[in-house]
Amino acid sequence: MGPDQENKNLKNGNLTVKILLCCEFFYPSVGGAQEVVRQLACRLARWGHDVSVATSFLANRTSDVHQGVKIISFNISGNWANGLTGEVQSYRQFMLESQFDLVFIYAAQQWTLDAILDELPRIHARKVLVPCGYSGLPDPGYARYFARLPAVLRCFDALVYHAYDYRDHHFAKQHQLENSVFIPNAADDTEFAVSSGDDARAALGLGPDELVLLTVGSLNGAKGHLEVAEAFAQAVLPRSATLILNGNDMPPTGDNVVSNLRKLVTQMRSRGILHTARFVAGRLLHAVGLRPDYFDRLERVMKEVNRKPAAGKRIIRTNLARKELIETFLASDLFVFASIIEYSPLVLFEACAAGLPFLTAPVGNSREIVEWTRGGELCPAKVDAHGFTRVDTGELARCIADLTADPQRLAALAANGRKAWRERYNWETIAREYEALFAGLARSHSSTDSTHEK
Repeated sequence: MGPDQENKNLKNGNLTVKILLCCEFFYPSVGGAQEVVRQLACRLARWGHDVSVATSFLANRTSDVHQGVKIISFNISGNWANGLTGEVQSYRQFMLESQFDLVFIYAAQQWTLDAILDELPRIHARKVLVPCGYSGLPDPGYARYFARLPAVLRCFDALVYHAYDYRDHHFAKQHQLENSVFIPNAADDTEFAVSSGDDARAALGLGPDELVLLTVGSLNGAKGHLEVAEAFAQAVLPRSATLILNGNDMPPTGDNVVSNLRKLVTQMRSRGILHTARFVAGRLLHAVGLRPDYFDRLERVMKEVNRKPAAGKRIIRTNLARKELIETFLASDLFVFASIIEYSPLVLFEACAAGLPFLTAPVGNSREIVEWTRGGELCPAKVDAHGFTRVDTGELARCIADLTADPQRLAALAANGRKAWRERYNWETIAREYEALFAGLARSHSSTDSTHEK
């Protein structure tokens, strides 16, 4: 895209907006929330807006500018329910004193929102929040947080939801909040259009006729790698097959334990012993991360599959750089997703962009994504009282076997997903929707200021 096209919104007389995007983590950190905010920030900056990001300090961040986006870092961690530590007062002062037209906060239950709950009414800029699902809503440790949240949400000019049928939007309707806007997630409109995927097959030693299954997510025990591996081991497949488990984190280390202990001490000091005990009890009973055998079980499944090459199956665990991961999306035959907790998973839109059919558990708003894109299918699964989706690996194995045995069905899903991505679910289209929302709010804010001055 050339400069004339990039700046057409400015040449048409639209408002140039000074925008602050707030998110817990940002580039070079990797993750779904980081990618949404990065896509939005970089495009808005490229289109001529003045864009800054307030985010956590990262030791591996080498510059305070990324593709024209100014990065303002604060050494803060935690949230309101579990306690906040670090440069909280500096952040509050920054938010009260800065002169932005619009402040956009990505996700509740994290410090860029929770540190300024009391300050929101005094922040002069227009304010937009993406709640991002409220994963803590079923957690007793967050009861006080969600009791005060309706009043907090009324401080925002717009609440952006990625899903219609999910707990954050249900919460808005329950509390009769009338500032809701729907904007879905997407996949990049350029990076999936540059390769055939042949390089990935060669790099991973995959045969041209080999069936390739892929799952992607942080290797933290909650993204379904074990469940997909177990289902793959059970599935009866039409030909030789490889499962690729891609994850960008390793199992918990001693550093994680120390960090979690520090958070508990902070919470105890700020919230009291009783609240902390309830919080810990809930997490001990229900959190996936505290299944100590999770990664041992994953290793055992991989070894069991890989030690029987005559069965025609193998499992590869990878941590691919972004370019190689895109190649692998394009090289695969089926994306399988069995995460236990999500909001609106980007990987399903990325599968569509790659022309890769997907099979997903009904996690987050994946059911809606199936309906919108017609690029994948659902594997039935139960959602427990704590909001976790628990797929039965035998059922998942059956769904994998059914899909992989039907090439025409796979081809139709691939074509549907690719078409939906091109026409609607790409970041160029979605970022323009955000831009229109921001400019409209900023314009109305400017008009209100002029009226007050008169």
